[in-house]
Amino acid sequence: MTNLCYTPIDKEKNMITPVSLGSKLKKLREDSGLNQTQIASFLGVDQSFISLCEKDQRRLNVELLERLCSLYGYTLLDIIEPGAPNTPLNFAFRGQAITAEYLTAISEIHRIALNIREMKKLLEIK
Repeated sequence: MTNLCYTPIDKEKNMITPVSLGSKLKKLREDSGLNQTQIASFLGVDQSFISLCEKDQRRLNVELLERLCSLYGYTLLDIIEPGAPNTPLNFAFRGQAITAEYLTAISEIHRIALNIREMKKLLEIK
C-alpha cells in the first residue's frame, strides 16, 4: 500500500497529483542528520516501521506525523502542501549521544516556535 498525500500541484490543469510522503520524511530525516533508529526511539516505534513508512509501505498516524513535523520544525501543512512556505527551524547537536529525550525537548521547543510564527501571521492579517 502506497502512502500518498494528494495535493494540488498542477494548478494550470486543476489536477490533484499524488506526492510520496515517505520520501519527504526520509529527506527531512537525512537533512537533520538523524538515523531511523533515533526517529523510532523518539516516536516509540520499531526501526523497521520507520523504514517501511519511508518506503510508503506503512502509514504513520496523524499523532506520529505531527510529532515528526514538530521535530523537523515544520507544520503538517508544510509537509503535505508543496506550495506552502518551507522554512524549517534548524537545530544543532553537540556530541554524539542524541537520545529520545533530547529529540522530545527539541520537538517541544519547535512546537512553541511554530505557534509563535502562526500567531505572528494572524496578527499581520488585521
